[in-house]
Amino acid sequence: MICCLNPRCAKPLNSDASKVCQNCGEPLILSLRGRYSPVKLLGQGGFGRTYLALDRDRLDAYCVIKQFSPQIEGTKSVSKAVQLFNQEAVRLYELGEHAQIPALLAYFEQDEYLYLVQQYIEGQTLFQEMNRQGAFSEAQIRDILMALLPVLQFIHERQVIHRDITPMNILRRKTDQRLMLIDFGVAKQLSESLPSQPGTRIGTEGYSPMEQFRGGRAYPASDLYSLGATCLHLLTHSKPDNLYSPLDGQWIWRDKLAEHNRTVDDTFAQILDRMLKDLVNDRYQSANDVLHDLKRLSSDANSNRQSSMGATAASSSPSTSASGRTPRTGRQSSRSSNTPRRSQPARTRPPQSGQANSEQGRSSSIPRSSQPRPSGFRQSTSEMPVRKSSTYKSKYCRGVYTLTGHSSWVMSVAMNPVTPTFASSSLDDTIKLWNLQTGDLLTTLRGHTRAVNTLAFSPDGKLLASGSDDYTVKLWDVYDSRLMRTLSGHTRDVRAIAISPDGQLLMTGGEDRAIRIWQTTTGKHVKSPFGVTSMVRSLAASPDGSLFASAGMDRRIRLWSMQTAARTLEFLAHMGAIQAIAISPDSQILASAGKDRAIRLWTLPDGKPIRTLSEHSRDVNAIAFTPDGRILISASSDKTICIWDVASGTLIDKLIDHVDAVHSLAICSDSKTFISGSADRTIKVWQLKAITRPR
Repeated sequence: MICCLNPRCAKPLNSDASKVCQNCGEPLILSLRGRYSPVKLLGQGGFGRTYLALDRDRLDAYCVIKQFSPQIEGTKSVSKAVQLFNQEAVRLYELGEHAQIPALLAYFEQDEYLYLVQQYIEGQTLFQEMNRQGAFSEAQIRDILMALLPVLQFIHERQVIHRDITPMNILRRKTDQRLMLIDFGVAKQLSESLPSQPGTRIGTEGYSPMEQFRGGRAYPASDLYSLGATCLHLLTHSKPDNLYSPLDGQWIWRDKLAEHNRTVDDTFAQILDRMLKDLVNDRYQSANDVLHDLKRLSSDANSNRQSSMGATAASSSPSTSASGRTPRTGRQSSRSSNTPRRSQPARTRPPQSGQANSEQGRSSSIPRSSQPRPSGFRQSTSEMPVRKSSTYKSKYCRGVYTLTGHSSWVMSVAMNPVTPTFASSSLDDTIKLWNLQTGDLLTTLRGHTRAVNTLAFSPDGKLLASGSDDYTVKLWDVYDSRLMRTLSGHTRDVRAIAISPDGQLLMTGGEDRAIRIWQTTTGKHVKSPFGVTSMVRSLAASPDGSLFASAGMDRRIRLWSMQTAARTLEFLAHMGAIQAIAISPDSQILASAGKDRAIRLWTLPDGKPIRTLSEHSRDVNAIAFTPDGRILISASSDKTICIWDVASGTLIDKLIDHVDAVHSLAICSDSKTFISGSADRTIKVWQLKAITRPR
C-alpha cells in the first residue's frame, strides 16, 4: 500500500498499482527523495501529518515521516509553526546520540512541504500500557524515574527543555523494553525566548506547569514537573487535573490512592510532591537531584533489609546466616542495567589504597608475557570483583572467563601492548586495570567526575589516556597507578582517543565537534585540525604513522596527515552516524561501523570502497583488527560479536553470550585473545581457535 501525501486527503491509503489517489485525485508520490515510501498514516495534528514509511536504501526498514503542513492562518502563526518544526529537526540531530531518543535520519523540503524523517520505534506508550494493565505500582513508577531522569539530565545539559512530557510521549521499545522519550516538536533551547502571544500554549494542559502557560517560560524544573504529573497519572490511573484541588491549592493524589486501599512509601511521596511544587524554585532544580534522593531511598531500604536479615541471622549464629553463609554488606545499586548513568553530578573520591593480591596458582591457557608484572599494580578489595569461568564455546571461539566489578555500562576496553594486562572504563566514572591471565582486578583509577568513554595505551604500555563526559582527558602512569596530568580544552564530552605509533602525539575528539592534538610527554596542546563539523565518535591512527582518521555523527570519514594535521580526504561512508573506525596493521584498509548496522571496508589512503559486511541487526559499536590483519571482530547493540575474514568478507563466527549491548573490543598481540565490554556491566575474555581461511 502507498499513502497519499496530500495533507487534506480524508482517505490517503491506496493500492501499490495506483498512480493517483483514489480519494482526492492528487498524483501519488511513490517515494520522497527517491528513498522514503509512505505506507500508512500514523496520525495528524495542527502542524501536519505523520506517516509510517519504508526506507528503500536500508533494506526497507521502517522509519517515520513527519510532514509539515500547518492548518493555521496568519503570518505570525505560520512563522511560529515553521520555527517549531525546524526546532524539532535541530533538536533530534543534536540529541540523537542518546540511545533513548529517536535519531534524525533526514530533513528536507519537497513539493513546497517540509519533511522530517526519524527512527521508527516499535512499541507502546506508557498511556497505552496503563489502559491495558491498569494503574502502575510504586515499584514501576520508581523504575520509570530511574530510566528517564538520566535522559532529562542529558538534554538539559545540552541546553534543551522537552516541554511536553506526558504518558503519550514516553514509549517502551518492543525490542529491549527500554523507555524512549519522543516528540521533541516543542523542545526549546534554554537561551531562546519564545514570543508571548495570546492563546499560544506550549505543552499539554494538566502536565505542564504554570510558567509555560504564562509567557511561555520553561526551565529544567518544568520538565521535572511534567514528569511528576506523568507519574501521578500512571500511579492513580487518573488525569492530573483530577488530582489537584484548586480550592485548597494542593495535590490530592494520596486521597485517590486511598480510595483503592493503596499507599506509597512516605519518602517517595515527598519526592513526587517536590517535583510538583507550584513555584519553580521550590522544585528540584535538576534531574540529578531527584536521582540522588531516589538512590538514597533505595539504599536506605536495602540497608534496612540487610539489617533485618542480619538480626535474624544473629539469632541462630553470631557470624553466619541460617544457611551457613556469611551475609554480604554494603550498598546495593538501584540502577537498572538498561539505564546509563552518563550524566552524574561532579564529585571527587579519594584514591583507594589496595592490598597486594595474595591469590596464586591460577591457571589459564592465555600465553604469559615475558614482561614482568608492574610493581605499581595493587589489588583493590573494596569493589568485590567477581571472576567467573566461562563455558561458552562455538566453532572457532571459546569464552575464558567473565569479569564483573563495574557498577554500570562498560564503555571501553584497551589492551596493554607490552604486559598481560588490560584496562576498562565505565559510566560509573572509574577505570579498572586487570590481569589478563588470571582475571584479577589490579587497581581502580579514580579521578574523572563523570562517565569514562574511551581509553588508549601508549605503544610502550606505560601510559594510559582516558576521555570522559567531564570534558577532560587524563593521562595515567600505568606502572605507578597514578594520575600524571589532566588535559582541558574540550567543551563537551570526550568520546574518542588515539595515540600515534611513536607515542608522541595524542588525538582526542568529542561532542564539541573538535579534534585536539596534544604532546603526550608535556600535555601541551599542539593544534586542532580545521574542518570538523560534527560530533566525533571515533579516531584511529595508521600503524605506519602517515595519517589518522576521524568519524562521527555526520556519517563522514575524514583522513588527516599525522605530520601537519591537514585534511587529506573526506567522504560519505554510512547512512547513519559512524560509531567506530579501525585501521589494519599494514595501514592498507580502513574499517568503519555505524548505526546503520553495516561494517564497511575502504582502501587507504584513497578511500575506495572494498565491501560491506552485514550481519548485525542493530548499531555496530566497536570493531578491531587482529594484529596479523587476517580477522576483523565487531560488536553490536544486538548483544552479539561477529568474527569476519578480512580477505573474503566471510562471516566466520557469531558469539552470543552478553545479555546487553556490546560497546567495546580489544585484541591481544597474540591475535588469539580478545576482550569485550558490555552494557550488561561485564567484561568477557575470549580465545580464538585456529581459523582456516575460507576459500
